[in-house]
Amino acid sequence: MAGGNESGVGRAGESVIICGGECGFSRSGFQVFEVGSFRSHDCHGVSRRALLQFGAGLPLASAVGGPAVAAPGESVRPARSVILLWLWGGPSHLDTFDPKPEAPQEIRGPFSTMSTRTPGLHVSELFPRLATRSNRFSVIRSHHNHTSVHRVAGSIALSGNKGASGDSDYGPTIGSIVQRHRGGDGALPRFVSITPGPLKTALGSVQGSGGGRWGRAYDPVAVRCSDTGEVNIPSLRLLEGLRLERLSDRRLLLGVLDRTTALANDARSAAWSDSFARAYRLLTSVEGRRVFDLSRESERIRGRYGASVFGQGCLLARRLVEAEVPFVQVNWSQYVENIYGSRTDFGWDTHWLNFEHMADRHGPILDRALSALLDDLSERGLLDSTLVVAIGEFGRTPKISGNAGRDHWPAVYSSLWAGGGVIPGQVIGQSDERAYAAVTEPITPDMVVTTMLQQAGVDTEGRARLRVFEEGRVIDGLVS
Repeated sequence: MAGGNESGVGRAGESVIICGGECGFSRSGFQVFEVGSFRSHDCHGVSRRALLQFGAGLPLASAVGGPAVAAPGESVRPARSVILLWLWGGPSHLDTFDPKPEAPQEIRGPFSTMSTRTPGLHVSELFPRLATRSNRFSVIRSHHNHTSVHRVAGSIALSGNKGASGDSDYGPTIGSIVQRHRGGDGALPRFVSITPGPLKTALGSVQGSGGGRWGRAYDPVAVRCSDTGEVNIPSLRLLEGLRLERLSDRRLLLGVLDRTTALANDARSAAWSDSFARAYRLLTSVEGRRVFDLSRESERIRGRYGASVFGQGCLLARRLVEAEVPFVQVNWSQYVENIYGSRTDFGWDTHWLNFEHMADRHGPILDRALSALLDDLSERGLLDSTLVVAIGEFGRTPKISGNAGRDHWPAVYSSLWAGGGVIPGQVIGQSDERAYAAVTEPITPDMVVTTMLQQAGVDTEGRARLRVFEEGRVIDGLVS
């Protein structure tokens, strides 16, 4: 393996890996939307008059309003927006941000380590770009989750607490809480999830990934972004006869909607109405169409993020926070597994091929995309007002398995935090000499969620009003 060093940062090992060269992108990377997927029914469905009255009552804002004004007694939030980079599947802490170069070979693995711009912080050789930018972020090395089951651990990590009934009845996730706290009826959603699909494992779907017991109205708007920057929104699929350039023609829009109006009076009605409202705002908003169009970005900027689903998703996240969307979640993959039968989703669940995928895919993609995101936010003056967190649901076993991989390890794992009031250039917490457990106070999911909420402006008073994390603790020493 050979590579370069972008700013003279020293290496503790022999080699580094640099992601491959930039790739070209399609300039027509935006697809128009469809409103819903329901068909007309009988006279018990929604009438054309009711539908048009409903649509006419929706706001036709062409841009998102400014940040909400703090209520009396509330502190001013340091972060206007949050970007959560959800590393689904559980990255190995040893092969990312907590390497153990002095541990035996069966623990430390084949990768050497690199020093960074932060004294005392070494990272895996797979992250040379991030190593040169450690002055922009801090690393936590003492996370602890309560289970090694992906679906449950993921729900706990995203919602901050265990389900009230086993793997069900979870509270709202971080983004849902921020969405409700901020409110507003702007053209753009308050909570967007950039994802290849609903979060799943081979055994089923994740239960705690949206509004939880608050209901589907607080679920995120799901957006799919390809490795070439083509964007589509599954709940707003293309309406027959509607072109992007004609979306501003309201009479045409209503005519097309007239062919997809009625809805049976069943349990899906409320969810459909909410989806329609979101769709209508996007369809009739200049801002809504503009922000999802990655072809507006230069080839140079798109190339910096890399030709990967995650990289282009990070670029879309930057465009969304630039448009003042409060919470954006970028999911690494739909499934946790890196390989499963004939399906290869390249999640972080690397029971097999851990080191091959870390070297050839996971490491270079994350290093490139996250570094580009931090640079881009900084250059645009957005990093101070945008909290960026990269984290998974747990870590992986220190000892390499007989399959030449690493298995689930919730006892200790790592994350990366930047911007939005985070004090950069720090290492928070410490694991033992072989990365089996934390030797400092464990940082639990409720502390992670409380800290993110606090930085997003959902302070103690705001959490009390919403009845969430009223006794929550902010991570000591991480934020200003």
